Amino acid sequence: MKSQHLLFNTFLFIALPMISNAALATDITGQLKIWHKITFTFAGPASSETANPNPFLDYRLNVTFSNGKKHYIIPGYYAADGDAANTSADSGNKWRVHFAPDNTGSWQYKVSFRKGKNIAVSNDVNIGESAGYMDNQTGTFQVNQTDKKGRDMRAKGLLQYVGKGHLRFAGTGKYFLKCGTDAPENFLAYADFDGDFKTDGQKDQLVKNWQPHIKDWQKGDPTWQNGKGKGIIGAVNYLAGQGLNVFSFITMNIEGDDRNVFPYINYNERNRMDCSKLDQWEIVFAHGNNKGMYLHFKTLETENELLLNKGDLGRERKLYYRELIARFGHHLALNWNLGEEINNATTAQKIAWAKYFHDNDPYKHPIVIHNMNDPHYDLLGNKSELTGFSLQTNQPDFSKVHDQVKNYIDRSIAAGKTWVVACDEPGDAQHALITDAEDPDHDNARKNALWGAIMAGGAGIEWYFGYKHPNSDLTCQDFRSREKMWQQCRYCLDFFDKYQIPFWDMKCQDELTNNKDDYVLCKSGEIYLVYLKNGGKVSVAANEGKFNCGWYNPRTGDGLESLLAKCEISKGNKIELSTPDKNDWLLVIRGNGELNFDN
Repeated sequence: MKSQHLLFNTFLFIALPMISNAALATDITGQLKIWHKITFTFAGPASSETANPNPFLDYRLNVTFSNGKKHYIIPGYYAADGDAANTSADSGNKWRVHFAPDNTGSWQYKVSFRKGKNIAVSNDVNIGESAGYMDNQTGTFQVNQTDKKGRDMRAKGLLQYVGKGHLRFAGTGKYFLKCGTDAPENFLAYADFDGDFKTDGQKDQLVKNWQPHIKDWQKGDPTWQNGKGKGIIGAVNYLAGQGLNVFSFITMNIEGDDRNVFPYINYNERNRMDCSKLDQWEIVFAHGNNKGMYLHFKTLETENELLLNKGDLGRERKLYYRELIARFGHHLALNWNLGEEINNATTAQKIAWAKYFHDNDPYKHPIVIHNMNDPHYDLLGNKSELTGFSLQTNQPDFSKVHDQVKNYIDRSIAAGKTWVVACDEPGDAQHALITDAEDPDHDNARKNALWGAIMAGGAGIEWYFGYKHPNSDLTCQDFRSREKMWQQCRYCLDFFDKYQIPFWDMKCQDELTNNKDDYVLCKSGEIYLVYLKNGGKVSVAANEGKFNCGWYNPRTGDGLESLLAKCEISKGNKIELSTPDKNDWLLVIRGNGELNFDN
């Protein structure tokens, strides 16, 4: 049993709604603003992580939030004493719901709190019986505009699948390109989190302290338990400071490569959650959200894809998914990845997993799956609720990235449902993105993976660190080991933002040039990006209209403020454009009319 500490945070009281029974205790914390996390904490029946009835399975807390025609059923969860991140409590009478409103104005809420055997994993509204306490409680609260700016996701709104190859922010209408880290997959195997995973004999040597990033923690950043968490919070700060906008993590690796990350009270449990550890995870995720980081939830890995209910959508799997949605689904930019390197699940099982997330996640976050030997072509079209694909390749020089990203995009379009395709594990298991000390230029990574994925029409990239190198997929504790690559990622993302490139409306058409190594991404008649991997020449003629052109250096960011070696292509004239040197360059052609590449 976890030790009890006499540490209690005072909830920040923001507003008290008009409730139907004032005698019922309800704390509302957070800022009552659009896209911000608002937390409702109710005083309910006293329980514990090990109690019977099981508070995770045998009670079901749902709150319906309404604003005009908008209605959202938000799942809740057992929260021990309501401050478990700081107290390590495993018992108490607090029950909690997080909500991120998508509209300003007056919102109403109504609580459903019912009890019954395994009721938490049932969608039957009338099953079980009232659990009393806050059941049927109602109230109202007022939501105002956000005051956030810049990278903060609360300034942008919910990141949504909109039927195209890229995700779009509901608040700003802007589309999203990602670049960040896929490694270490055991990001959450952190010594400052509660739980006995550090001493249970399951690969305890892989537990991290994130010591190199403690210096990146800043005054005012969150911690828990009198200063714990500075290393992992600092790691998030570092990635955001480098201009990256995504990090990924596995949330359960029982029987997997690491075995230190799981939501349960111990390694062998499947039906009881560790309230304090999950609250500490939430502190990290919330900080990431506020720092502009997309959260990639990898819910399983290949070693445990059939661990819960032998792969079926049974009690254990439903509970696991429900707890993830209830505790973390309010974050604005995330995807649910059905699993890393999924190989053994049947088509029916994979479809069922995706459908559960679709049906039970009120925010309808993107749902993807990751490949190894199984390409998951069985999930194309409307056979499942998948909205995208998380691609893994297997060549150390990243040479398969471009063609494979394009392959999945083309297949999804042909099947009738366009997927958001990202390369989330480029390279191979042994090497992939190696350290700056070993490869300071990262030429193959830049040419074949970073620009290869995006120029194929992909949604971005997350970097894997090969196991034969320092700071690997399991041992990484210092993201500075690859800082020179982060700079090149930043140059890429800044280019698309600075020049307002409409990548979401552009198509990969490599066949436009006569060089098989060139990448071409274009919106025909308006804008053409030609990436010449090894330098060279391009001949262009304007059959109609007028175009301007210039060069951008993806290695240095030169040309970001103003394109280099500018030129003009007018109707009736043909020009030959040569790269400034024999390295890789991006040619930008923009205008209006009809352009022809001389093949």
